[in-house]
Amino acid sequence: MNPRAGAGLNVMVTVAPDEDALLEAARDGDEAAFRGLVEPHYRELHAHCYRMLASVHDADDALQDALLRAWRGMPRFQGRSSLRSWLYRIATNTSLDLIAHRPTRVLPLDDAPAAERAWVEPYADERLGLEDGHASPHARFEHRESVELAFVAALQHLAPNQRAALILRDVMGFSAKESAAALETTVPAVNGALRRARRGLDGRLPDASQQTTLRALGDAQLRAVVERYTRALEDGHVDGLLALLTADAAWSMPPDGAWFRGHAALAEFLRAGPLRVRWRHLPAQANGQPAVGCYAWDEARGEFRAAVLDVLSLRGGLICDVTAFVDPALFPRFGLPDALPAR
Repeated sequence: MNPRAGAGLNVMVTVAPDEDALLEAARDGDEAAFRGLVEPHYRELHAHCYRMLASVHDADDALQDALLRAWRGMPRFQGRSSLRSWLYRIATNTSLDLIAHRPTRVLPLDDAPAAERAWVEPYADERLGLEDGHASPHARFEHRESVELAFVAALQHLAPNQRAALILRDVMGFSAKESAAALETTVPAVNGALRRARRGLDGRLPDASQQTTLRALGDAQLRAVVERYTRALEDGHVDGLLALLTADAAWSMPPDGAWFRGHAALAEFLRAGPLRVRWRHLPAQANGQPAVGCYAWDEARGEFRAAVLDVLSLRGGLICDVTAFVDPALFPRFGLPDALPAR
C-alpha cells in the first residue's frame, strides 16, 4: 500500500456506508477500503502530529509513517477501541519516536542556545479539520486555540510523555483510560504526566488565548487592524505602525534568531530594515490567527515577490507580537501566490 495515497491539503473524504464492511475488507488487504476508513480522520491526525512536533514537515513524516503502521497493523485490529482511538494511538507513538531523534522546536523569543535551535513552523488553518465534529466537551482547549503559536511553542517545553498526555486529555478530550492505552501506560501514570504538563504550561501562555481576543475584537475591527498594519508597512510610516503595537510588542524573524521588543527598539529596527523595502500584502490565516503574506519589490523582475509570512498576535485591539517567517516557500501552503504585479 502507498501510505501517501490520498495525502495532501484537499483530501476527498470518503463517507463509509458500513464501517464494519470496510474494516473487514481492509483487514483482507483492500487499499481502497483502508483509505475509506482513514481519510475522514486525516486532517485531525495531521493537526495532532503538528501539535506534538511543531513542524508541518515533521507532521507530514509522522502521519505518513503512522498510516503505514496502521495499514500493516490492520489485520490485527480487533475493534476493542474505536478506529479513531486506535489511529490516535499509532500517530501519537509515531510522533514520540520522531521527537526522540529531532531537535526541540522553539520560537526566537524562547532564547534557546544557538546550537539547539530549530523553529516552530506556521500551520495553515485549512488543514485543521474543524468540520469533522470530533471536538469533545471534556477538552480544555478548542481546536483553534490548540494550534496558536504560543500554545504550540509552550508544548515543546514539556517532556514528550507530558506533551502527549496533555494533548490527548485537554485538546482531544480523551479519557484517562483511552490516553493510557494510547501511550501504553497506566491511568495513574497518565494522570501524573497530565498534572506535570499543566504545571509546566503555567507562565508560558498569555492570559487570554487568541481566540478569546479575536472574538472580543470582532471581524470588522480585526480587518481594520490588519489593513492599517499593511498600509503602514507599504507607506513606510513608522509612527503609524508603532501606533498599532503594544508598548511591549515583540518582532521576531525565524530562521533569524534576532528579535526586538518595545517601541524604541522596534522603531530603530523598522527604519533600518522593513521600512526600507517596497511592499505589497495579502491577508492570510495561520495557527488560528491573522497573518499577512508580505511581497517585496524585485526591481529586476518588475514585480513583488513572496518574502515573509507575518503571523500576528493581538492583545485587545493592538498587535503584541509579530512572528515574521522569512521563508517564501511557505506561501503555497497558505494559498498565496509566488508574486504580485506592480501596481
